[in-house]
Amino acid sequence: MSTRSRSRAGALPGVRRGVLVALALLGLTLPGQAQAQDAAEDEVRAVIQRLFDGMRLGDSTMVRSTFHPTARLLTSGIQSGQPRLQEGSVDDFVRAVGAPHDAMWDERIENLEVRVDDPLATAWMDYRFHLGEQFSHCGVNAMQLVRTPDGWKILHVVDTRRPACPA
Repeated sequence: MSTRSRSRAGALPGVRRGVLVALALLGLTLPGQAQAQDAAEDEVRAVIQRLFDGMRLGDSTMVRSTFHPTARLLTSGIQSGQPRLQEGSVDDFVRAVGAPHDAMWDERIENLEVRVDDPLATAWMDYRFHLGEQFSHCGVNAMQLVRTPDGWKILHVVDTRRPACPA
């Protein structure tokens, strides 16, 4: 065997060992990252659930606790064939939730998808809004949340509203 062949052959076990160590460390790191990601997604889901539970209960304090102080509410739709964006006030929404209602505000969500990257989360969900048991409207909620020292807060909500949705 030439010197060149021996040096490559001699280096190979060290390279293999280094690759194996790197893979082992990666294997230890990934499960921890996945668990942290799952925990963050669960925390975001809990904030969204608290928002809709607060609406059902008519609890303005519970609803307010889900929003960041600079949060925005927007509704996107089509009016007279043209795209339209309407902004609502978080303060007005919170007051309305806490005002007495003839029927419970029941926003039922489905197909909730959550994505998290460090202190930013995006949530997308279908919804059907009912006043008591009476269907009102449906659409999609798209939310942006940020992690704060007080936990996850809703920063931005854009929804669509339709009078009828597929079954």
